[in-house]
Amino acid sequence: MELAQLRTFEAVLRHRTVTDAAVALGLAPSSVSQQIRTLEAGLGVSLFERGPKGMRPTAAGDRLRGWARSLLDQAEQARLAVRGERQRLRVGALETLAGTHLPGVVARLAARRPDLAIEPHTDRNRSGLLADLVALRLDAALLLDAGARLGGLGFSAPAEPLTYVDLGPVPLVLVAAPGHPLAGRPLTPDELTGERLLVNVPECSFWMAADQALGPVPERARVGGVPVMRAWAEQGLGITLLPAFAVGDSLAAGRLVRLDLPVPDLSLRLVWRADRERLPGLRDVLYAAAAG
Repeated sequence: MELAQLRTFEAVLRHRTVTDAAVALGLAPSSVSQQIRTLEAGLGVSLFERGPKGMRPTAAGDRLRGWARSLLDQAEQARLAVRGERQRLRVGALETLAGTHLPGVVARLAARRPDLAIEPHTDRNRSGLLADLVALRLDAALLLDAGARLGGLGFSAPAEPLTYVDLGPVPLVLVAAPGHPLAGRPLTPDELTGERLLVNVPECSFWMAADQALGPVPERARVGGVPVMRAWAEQGLGITLLPAFAVGDSLAAGRLVRLDLPVPDLSLRLVWRADRERLPGLRDVLYAAAAG
């Protein structure tokens, strides 16, 4: 097995067609097909089932998946060691978490493993982080989720073998401007009828959490990201559901009040590719994150 063949094998796994894999690799489709045929001939097994909907891995292809990633990772580690370069560890986070949770993870990791070159990345949307994990542009990512499976909050998880560990709860609070008529007494979701819930976009974690906790009421009013939702709520332009860490100062200063309607916590979730668990340094990310 040659490293180039294994890279091509992984590209076909990700993109499902020879043409798309060739575009991703910058090769001619005929070259991709030839590398796959040569790899199959060398191993003496078929790695893909060819069909009208693309190429699907056979049982042998699935078995090679983890080995291919491990061998490619080891080759990269050898290259860095020979060149005297530090291994990179790329950790991503949702923009919402970049200023509140990611710095602590990176700082603890830097103290634990000074030999690693840690590269933090941020993204405004979850789909970008997950796509970067699948495409190996990230080694791990922090995001918000709920439930016992990846995507339990309501988003679609990639088909790639991703796994995760929950680092802790992220409490949510329903807030409004001081003097709001619903403040100061226990509420039920039905009592929010007629209210305007300030939200961002349907893919936003807090919109999804509101769908699960509040149902179809109150009416959604799209205004922008977390700072915008908070600012509009402070001006009495609606109520909003946000993480406690994002509204703590506003609550303490009396610019917002908490409405008494219990909402389930979200989970701070560290996600990575299951086939990269043996990558040196990745488990240190888990330990450093969990230590917070």
